[in-house]
Amino acid sequence: MTVKEIFETMDYGPAPESAVEALAWLVDQGDRFGHFIDGSFTTPADGFESRNPANGEVLATLSQATQADVDSAVAAARTAQPKWESLGGPGRAKFLYAIARLLQKHSRLAAVLETLDNGKPIREARDIDIPLAQRHFYYHAGMAQLMDSELPDAEALGVCGQIIPWNFPLLMLAWKIAPAIAMGNTVVLKPAEYTSLTAMLFADICQQAGLPAGVVNIVTGDGAVGEMITAAEVDKIAFTGSTSVGRRIREATAGSGKSLTLELGGKSPYIVFDDADIDSAVEGLVDAIWFNQGQVCCAGSRLLVQEGIAEAFHTKLRARMDKLRIGNPMDKCIDVGAIVDRVQLNAITELVTANTAGEMYQTKIDMPVGGCFYPPTLIEGLTTSDTLMQEEIFGPVLVSTTFRTPGEAVEIANNTRYGLAATLWSENVNLALDIAPKLVAGVVWINGTNMFDAAAGFGGVRESGFGREGGWEGLSAYTKPKTKTKPLELVKPFKGGGATADPLDRTAKMYIGGKQARPDSGYSQAIYGKSGTLLGHVGIANRKDVRNAVEAAAGAKGWSKTTGHLRAQILYYIGENLSARADEFAHRINIMAGKRTGATEVEAAIQRLFSAAAWADKYDGQVHNVPIRGVAMAMKEPVGIIGALCPDESPLLGLVSVMAPAIAMGNRVILSASHPYPLAATDFYQILDTSDVPAGVVNILTGNHTEVAKPLAAHLNVDAVWSFSSSNLSATIEAASAGNLKRTWVNHGLAIDWSQDHTKRFLQAATEVKNIWVPYGE
Repeated sequence: MTVKEIFETMDYGPAPESAVEALAWLVDQGDRFGHFIDGSFTTPADGFESRNPANGEVLATLSQATQADVDSAVAAARTAQPKWESLGGPGRAKFLYAIARLLQKHSRLAAVLETLDNGKPIREARDIDIPLAQRHFYYHAGMAQLMDSELPDAEALGVCGQIIPWNFPLLMLAWKIAPAIAMGNTVVLKPAEYTSLTAMLFADICQQAGLPAGVVNIVTGDGAVGEMITAAEVDKIAFTGSTSVGRRIREATAGSGKSLTLELGGKSPYIVFDDADIDSAVEGLVDAIWFNQGQVCCAGSRLLVQEGIAEAFHTKLRARMDKLRIGNPMDKCIDVGAIVDRVQLNAITELVTANTAGEMYQTKIDMPVGGCFYPPTLIEGLTTSDTLMQEEIFGPVLVSTTFRTPGEAVEIANNTRYGLAATLWSENVNLALDIAPKLVAGVVWINGTNMFDAAAGFGGVRESGFGREGGWEGLSAYTKPKTKTKPLELVKPFKGGGATADPLDRTAKMYIGGKQARPDSGYSQAIYGKSGTLLGHVGIANRKDVRNAVEAAAGAKGWSKTTGHLRAQILYYIGENLSARADEFAHRINIMAGKRTGATEVEAAIQRLFSAAAWADKYDGQVHNVPIRGVAMAMKEPVGIIGALCPDESPLLGLVSVMAPAIAMGNRVILSASHPYPLAATDFYQILDTSDVPAGVVNILTGNHTEVAKPLAAHLNVDAVWSFSSSNLSATIEAASAGNLKRTWVNHGLAIDWSQDHTKRFLQAATEVKNIWVPYGE
């Protein structure tokens, strides 16, 4: 093509990036890789080929890890961890800075290798993936430097097992490894089978940086290796991948005591209001769905357009689709590269072929011959119940529907089991900031999309997983409080006989929806004092009582929209009313538990209420310092409906310590009272009745914790379950929570000192962080 022809046609000419240096690096490694364990590469073993998805060429052969390899990697990490943590934050920061600088030094090599291995356009790897990976190590080097002063009560978890996907191989590695080693942990990481080459380059960089042996260990292989890591003696599992695999990991780790974070799938809405800049919104949509061939968990794969502009928007979108360039990912002018593997290409094809709804449009361009390519696709006119509107396609396929009002847009956007990200376009900032908090998503982008930074946490809710990657909130996944724990002894009810002194029936009912409720079972439990005196009876809750309590809590969702100021007033009111009856409650606790600590417990409970009230309008979010002209606001939102098994040993203080921070943040709670000493809880709902607590905000069940643990954890409308019961029900709760991947906080049979004020820990557990990105300027 001559210069004259270029000016006449305005067609792009080829601008290929050379792969020579990357291929030479592979040759230098012998085109075969072992694992990276204890600071060195192992001898290559039988394994699998890594292929260039654009042309099918074999790039290298990697080793399939065995159980012995995984065990060796975990042992190396375990041996290295104490010394690595003892270096202190500043000592570790030096190594993270060194890694960041080396990633910059080898950035072109990393970008080319990533494109060859993954199939994404070179300009995406060069301009987005690799710079963000560098940014994560620089940012977390700073976090390591600040840990001793800013996180004095936190310490490392230990050894972290990490499993990453193939869509952003080096970036996901950075997301996982940087915060983990910054906080003093060591890691065993498994890259995706399709895309392991940049992980091997990173191992080489670790050697160049002089990172102590065993701090980072990398084993390669298929999903079986991930299962080995999950089952290994590690302290944490961090997984990014599909929701189905995340659910299996949740079940596999249940009761093990391993910390767990999951960053899973999504079906993110891309909402365009009728006052949006249509041209900008179309261009943003190209980035939202055809970036990385749509192989992005937060891809804006559901287009929601306001009816008044739908026809014009779709017309412009189809025209823009026809201008996309598909082909050799090493060409710097290419927009859409290759699908990572033939297996994924077939999965996309099958999903689209099976669809019979709507109207499909595919780009009118010549497709490359050979390789794993799929044309950018738009399917209009779908309904929310159609399969492609609900299922993650993970490819360059956009599905579309329309809406009439902002309220309808929110309803359609939230009509999914996922909750990872959302995008909205509007020139009306009032509308945008009204809609953003209503969207069920961990990240919301306003007039932009796919904005990421190490300073702003990324992660989802619902079946998109739990935990955050990046930012201050992301560090909590790699630290634990510096507290000494001891086994919690099972607290059994006292036995006795005879009748109460009062001949009237004093069977205390449960408290559901602001009313006293008889147990569905029709059975009750006798409560005796230490001396064997009958103190009364309480109902025994079952799964139907759990169902009723969840329905009552769901009906009180307006509580989440109230102001912190209002919630603070009500909590103060509860504390004042409890204070007025302090002697009565202290006496009840003393005769139930056979102790003389009732007065102390009641006073501590009152202070917990006042503490939660004080925090209700002060536990704020923050504005992250991200490198854009705009702001990324970290907003703290209530989790939703929280079920909690209250401590047995502290019948009033434990219940209040759980309840107060949760409702202070706008959650609704279902509290299973102390099994042996429940009368403090049934007396307490009299306090709630006189303290302006709306019906359904607090629900109290009595009976055996073992009867309600599984129904609470399995209920799909419960958003989190906490357990502080002396009956170790952690495994039951974590396994049952896999249904909707709800958050769990369980004690694994370890005691908590309820005399200490843990309000801030509870506030953190009672909130989700939503990052809302708002660029500004013309």
